[in-house]
Amino acid sequence: MSAPTHTRPPQATRGGVDIRLPWWALALPVLAFVILLLLILNPADAHAAAGEPGIAHLVEWLRQLIAR
Repeated sequence: MSAPTHTRPPQATRGGVDIRLPWWALALPVLAFVILLLLILNPADAHAAAGEPGIAHLVEWLRQLIAR
């Protein structure tokens, strides 16, 4: 015995909502892709930073804050 299935019509036929992406939803991935592509093309510019990176200081500060 089979049960009837109820399918919903596509949004376009019901006068659905027009969904638009904000400008940054496309700009940020494109920017990241271009930066990574430039690093691949010129790896001499992709050297490691000297000294401790700033993120290490932030993580240490967060660890001390949580330990209190």
